[in-house]
Amino acid sequence: MPVTVKLHLHLLSDSTGETLENIAKAALSQYDDVETVRHFWPMVRTEAHLDRILQEIAQNPGLVIYTLVNPATRKALEQRCQTLGLPTVAPLDPVNDALSAMLGQQAKNKPGRQHVLDAAYFARVDAIQFTIAHDDGVLWEEWEEADIVLAGVSRSSKTPTSIYLANRGFKVANIPIVIESPPPVSLYSLQNPLVVGLTTSPDRLIQIRRNRLLSLNQAPETAYVDQEAVTRELQYARRMFADNGWPVIDVTRRSIEETAAAVISIVNERSGNPALVIDE
Repeated sequence: MPVTVKLHLHLLSDSTGETLENIAKAALSQYDDVETVRHFWPMVRTEAHLDRILQEIAQNPGLVIYTLVNPATRKALEQRCQTLGLPTVAPLDPVNDALSAMLGQQAKNKPGRQHVLDAAYFARVDAIQFTIAHDDGVLWEEWEEADIVLAGVSRSSKTPTSIYLANRGFKVANIPIVIESPPPVSLYSLQNPLVVGLTTSPDRLIQIRRNRLLSLNQAPETAYVDQEAVTRELQYARRMFADNGWPVIDVTRRSIEETAAAVISIVNERSGNPALVIDE
């Protein structure tokens, strides 16, 4: 049997730490049998704060990854970790070094500059508000204001994908495809938004729906999870997508992030081509 390795991972950021967390998550996903204890330290901007953190690091030695721009704070962290015999990694340094060389200027070294309250920030907030208000077919009269409309049968990841895309600045609406209740006819004549169909395999959809019913303490065996009914439902949705020339993404083996990335790719390449099916 493989031996599980325990790792203390210290993440220090002088801002929200979102970038650092994503880097650590991406790297750790490449390793098996690791029990990771994460110590997350955001908004580290004073040496007094750093001193308190270093006490915790000394008690739980491990890998230290940081995104600190203040030279004094960085130096203090690196020197203390060197004394403790602990490795430190500054993952953004190679990127900043390359940018400085290419652009012929030095980085500003100001924490949290990517979170400045500029026009793009407020546009993203508007996108999130729009997306929440237009979930599950609500306010279909305003779909023309959307950037993207996601269509798919129940539990085909429309809502979480919509929210993820909204956080990327896209105004997204979504509509469930139900055989007994066709969508509003305006869906077929939208000019501005890109309509994307989401589909999945019957077996995967049944599994997700059955788990949903169990979580709601409802009967786990209904037409909602019947193999024949679900297959017919998915075929109906596929025909609708094909008839209207909408691009289709199979989400069977995709994470929400991967589905959203595929949608963004279609948005970027939008050229009025016939329906495009993106499968695994």
